[in-house]
Amino acid sequence: MIQVCSQCGTRWNVRDRQRSWCPRCGGSLLAPSAPQPQWGPAPRPAASPTGQHTPPQLAPGYRWIAVRPGAPPHQGRRRRVLGPTPRYRVIPSWGLHQYFDPDAQEQKPPQGETEAGTARLMLVAAMVVLGVAAFAHVIRYVLLLINRSVLLHPVIAVGGLLIGLLASLLAIVFVILTVVALVRWLIVRRAARYAEHGEVDPRSTRTIWWCSLLPGVNVVMVPVFVWELAALEGRLSYLRRPIVVWWVAWALSAVVAVWSMVSTVYVTFFVDTPQNIADNTVTVIVGYLLALATFLLTAKVFTGFVGSGTAAQQSVRRWVVVGPESAEPAAERVEAETADVSQNREDSAESAVPVESQGQNPAA
Repeated sequence: MIQVCSQCGTRWNVRDRQRSWCPRCGGSLLAPSAPQPQWGPAPRPAASPTGQHTPPQLAPGYRWIAVRPGAPPHQGRRRRVLGPTPRYRVIPSWGLHQYFDPDAQEQKPPQGETEAGTARLMLVAAMVVLGVAAFAHVIRYVLLLINRSVLLHPVIAVGGLLIGLLASLLAIVFVILTVVALVRWLIVRRAARYAEHGEVDPRSTRTIWWCSLLPGVNVVMVPVFVWELAALEGRLSYLRRPIVVWWVAWALSAVVAVWSMVSTVYVTFFVDTPQNIADNTVTVIVGYLLALATFLLTAKVFTGFVGSGTAAQQSVRRWVVVGPESAEPAAERVEAETADVSQNREDSAESAVPVESQGQNPAA
């Protein structure tokens, strides 16, 4: 017996057992009907008395269903009508909130940045004061030249002497303060860098202070401390030349400074002739200019460590993904690269040798 699905129209031969649901679509099956054998031609529908053909009558339990060819149409979901876009006259306060830890806000900046900022400020101040001192002694030298032919007013003469003396005192004070600030920065910087490597600075704080403040000893030892710091931070490749030039300029400035002090004492207490005073003034001017050049080179070396920004640039560590082939020891990689280079050289040398001898026919 045959049952037809009322939903998809599939005819199912259920044999002698009646079923209720379509195995394909799950629709309900119509009443069963026995299949009729089709041995001969199908009988023609009987004509009506009026001569018009009537549609064939369906067996009981069947009905006509109009089905669209192909796959059933997709029934899209109707979009729900949304309301108007919300608008706010003020910024909503129900969003994400950012909470600040008061302890973190009150936390002081790192000591290294503070020391670097102080050292940078003192370097600028010392260079300005040294320039002013050199200019004051130039004015004093000009007054000495004028005094050779014209008698100066006592106020002008005393004023020129006092200006040079005050400028010298200010220069000495600012130079000492700048040296102290730079030594403090050097100690903190060395301690931090050795701590990053899990070590302790082999130079004690007391040793660095004594070697940096003792005249003569500081000219020899301070550049050594700076050289060690540059090597530890990996900056020696581009700071080697600035450190050497700064070292030479500092040594020359120290020699001229000692000579100017000796000359000043000699002129003040022993021979105070106008020519000796003028020569001493020229020596002091040259000493201040060399000191200014030394501090300029010091600032260049200092900038090589901390940068030219407002805050000290700390060393940056970048993490990259390393493949399995990069995990082999460095020595093996170097040996492999050396072997590849030598092999490439041998190949290039062999490829340079001609295959056939010159003057011989290749087809012979």
